Amino acid sequence: MALKSLVDNIKNFEGITRKKNIKKVTSLLGDSYQAGGRTVLSYGDDASALDIGDGKLILLAADGMWGKLMEADPWWAGYCSVLVNVNDIAAMGGIPLGMTNVISTPDPDICRQIMAGIREGVEKFGVPMVGGHVHPDTTYNALDVSITGIIGRDDLITSGGAQVGDKIVVAMDLDGEIRPQFQLNWDTTTMKTPELVQGQIKAMNQLARRHLVNSGRDISNPGMVGTLGMLLESSGRGGTMELGRIPRNKMVTWEDWLKLYPGAGFVLTVAEENVPECERILKEVNITCGVVGTVIPENKLFLTHDGEKEIVFNFQSESIMGVREKINR
Repeated sequence: MALKSLVDNIKNFEGITRKKNIKKVTSLLGDSYQAGGRTVLSYGDDASALDIGDGKLILLAADGMWGKLMEADPWWAGYCSVLVNVNDIAAMGGIPLGMTNVISTPDPDICRQIMAGIREGVEKFGVPMVGGHVHPDTTYNALDVSITGIIGRDDLITSGGAQVGDKIVVAMDLDGEIRPQFQLNWDTTTMKTPELVQGQIKAMNQLARRHLVNSGRDISNPGMVGTLGMLLESSGRGGTMELGRIPRNKMVTWEDWLKLYPGAGFVLTVAEENVPECERILKEVNITCGVVGTVIPENKLFLTHDGEKEIVFNFQSESIMGVREKINR
């Protein structure tokens, strides 16, 4: 395997390149996120956080389902709309409370498939879909879901908290399978019990409440390398990532594995002394951890393998999101 070829493949992956629009959109909003004086985080994290007093934060997130996913499997898009939103809250260490949706489709059968997937997701993850809006007169099929969660103010896990010297941990449920209709999805939840799936969310909350993690992000469309890049960009840091230390199901090639969107997967940065306890807590819910590298002060992400070393992202001259997170503690 040629490391440079692998890095070039990752850099040009659509799951990463499509994130450049984040800067374009957020720049139009400016500092409007500060309106009302309750906002704890600026743009660029898995969820926003609003201070509601009594030492609590409300977490808010929203996701639109990728058009390719909607075309391939409307049921799976409905199910994943729950999964991705729940994982956004989990990545922040929060407890999901409830969701709302916007469904746009002129096709009653597609609507039924989407809603059947949402219902299965609700039953699996134990988070209610409490309302939403239907557009039956559109010329396209689309699904957007928002979620609300809650967490203690002092317990919040952010993308912007990586500290130089932190160990970079990839944490994933390796027990899964490629979704036949959508090859970029690593399904780890449909075959698991609701107790285990919900236990994985609670485990992230436990890491947060015990302050074992300095920063974190759920592995999403950019894949694990792209997700780590977004975390480091948010933190204004760099890092190293050793390919051979990344947890992997060997049924999947490296090129595909690094692009997958897993059912349960997170990139974390952890003080070295806290790594064993994080590994223990996550192992109890079938999540495997691999210490893959270290956070460094240089604003670059390096991928290494068998003595080779390549720059994946040089944040001094390029960006993924183009956003550096601001945290108001």
